[in-house]
Amino acid sequence: MRPLLVRGGRVIDPSQALDAPAQVLLVNGRVEALGPDLAPPDGAQVLDATGLVVCPGFVDLHTHLREPGEEEKETIATGALAGVRGGFTTLCAMPNTLPPIDTPALVEAVRRRAEEAGLARVLPIACVSKGRQGKELAELADLARAGAVAFSDDGSPVANAFLMRTALHYSTLTGLPIINHLEEPALARGVAHEGWVASRLGLPGIPPQAEESMAGRDIALCALTGGRLHLAHISTAGTAQMVRWAKERGLPVTAEATPHHLCLTDEWLLGTRGEGSPFAPLSPSAYDTHCKVNPPLRTRFHRDALQRALREGVIDAIATDHAPHTPVDKACTFQEASFGISGLETAFALCYTILVAQEGIPLLRLLEALTVGPARVLGEKGKGLGSLRPGSAGDLVVLDLRKRWTVDPSRFASKGKNTPLAGVTLQGMVVATVVGGRVVYDARSSPTGGRG
Repeated sequence: MRPLLVRGGRVIDPSQALDAPAQVLLVNGRVEALGPDLAPPDGAQVLDATGLVVCPGFVDLHTHLREPGEEEKETIATGALAGVRGGFTTLCAMPNTLPPIDTPALVEAVRRRAEEAGLARVLPIACVSKGRQGKELAELADLARAGAVAFSDDGSPVANAFLMRTALHYSTLTGLPIINHLEEPALARGVAHEGWVASRLGLPGIPPQAEESMAGRDIALCALTGGRLHLAHISTAGTAQMVRWAKERGLPVTAEATPHHLCLTDEWLLGTRGEGSPFAPLSPSAYDTHCKVNPPLRTRFHRDALQRALREGVIDAIATDHAPHTPVDKACTFQEASFGISGLETAFALCYTILVAQEGIPLLRLLEALTVGPARVLGEKGKGLGSLRPGSAGDLVVLDLRKRWTVDPSRFASKGKNTPLAGVTLQGMVVATVVGGRVVYDARSSPTGGRG
């Protein structure tokens, strides 16, 4: 592999609190050097980043790649391509596949398929329970040895408190986090946030307490066991406050939020963007099934609370919860439609447009939540990711913060075109992505690189 010198850029690396003009030299798939004036070795490839931002590759803790079993929605190869187009060099693949990833052989199969694709790194997350049935604990130690980086029954909560307690106890032995889908099934019987928007549309609602009751239970079990707990896609002010409380007491609790919960509200279900939204001129129709997601889009109160939690570091990571679907899954009534948003290719631009350009959250903080923040959640499995320190994985992304582009789902690399952002103009584009010292995406040379 030829050495790669990335020159001319503004390097932002939150793992080093670095924001300065610099060059990055990658050799043998790792960061060799970082400095203001590096000479390219003989035969080196040069990637010009003049006028652009260079940062560590993004790490997504929560991606649904659908393979095995639902390849009509996504494959590891198409999801990995969507990932690198969105700046994600590492994707943690959720196990709610058909069959679920609950055996060492399936963990190894996912890793092998990702290596064949040769794009983003794909790290398998294995099931907490056998078959994701919530009845019997999976063989967590064997799954960890096979290469699982965490455990989750995502798509379904671990509703049995004793099973969750046992899983958290095992996490003290494997060192891997338990990621729970926060949802009390008896309360989560709706399709939208329980509030005035759902009432106006005649849709059954999901109250914030459906999430918060499960979050409170899990934090209590974390305190009991000392196990590593990661809370998936938090969406309410109450959950954010509980995470803050847990961290203040030194509990091993981490949390993620999605771009759509940080940036959008349930008013999108009405066909409006909400007061003060930069997307207000657009007039989509009500009952847009592309806005149906679980947990649901919530009110401005909850969105604003999540933004504060992100700014303050209570939320460790921004994770896409990329959930690709076929057109048929969404071309139906709101109540019948599948939950989920295809988000890998819009995540950074949506967050930059709303969180940085509009809300004033520092760019360094946003990039921390996309890079070293999620890498820290992974513990030893994330070592060397999300950083440009010498010796780290040679993963980086080049960003054009001034570029505006209009979302056109037909041009997504993902099979999932299900996004509520169709026709929306965003600011901030991924120009190039490097994985393991190799340029795997460059919008300037790709025939579909511009996206709009």
